Amino acid sequence: MLWAPEQTARSDGWQQEVWTCFVCTSCGGVTSTRSKSAGDGSRAISNIYPEPKAAHSDIPDTARRFLQQAIETLHAPDAAAVMAGSAVDSMLKSLGYDGGSVYSRIEKAVGDNVLTQNMGEWAHSVRLGSNRPRHADAEQPHVSPAEAKRSVEFAEALGQFLFVLKAQIDRALAQAEAAKSA
Repeated sequence: MLWAPEQTARSDGWQQEVWTCFVCTSCGGVTSTRSKSAGDGSRAISNIYPEPKAAHSDIPDTARRFLQQAIETLHAPDAAAVMAGSAVDSMLKSLGYDGGSVYSRIEKAVGDNVLTQNMGEWAHSVRLGSNRPRHADAEQPHVSPAEAKRSVEFAEALGQFLFVLKAQIDRALAQAEAAKSA
């Protein structure tokens, strides 16, 4: 805890809120929380600022779990890079690209136009970055924080492109069809 709970007076007549600041154990930044006091003296946190980042629920379970771990371990770049690589691999597997090596799965997805050429190149970069700590590369075993961040951002973007956008479009089309039928 960086700053002790402080109750603020509300000018709109609503229940007073309690604010507390914490040092984030992952990034070292400051996180603040808002809560309301219960009658028994306890408090339930209603908001966290900034909001914790979460992998989107439209991403398949295994890939989402790897991606969430990548997000949560950005403070440990080697771990984040390995998890980002696993998320990308799992996404490809969930699309049916499950034979051969990760390299061959990426190439097959590019060949099938599931990934663009540039996306394939970036996927290979993530794959190679995750291999360095996983195989304790003799010359450059560690991933920099910037490399890990790029790998996690790519895995997030790939999940958005392959799964979230498609699910949003499918839901919008279903809603439009239901409205048309009604």
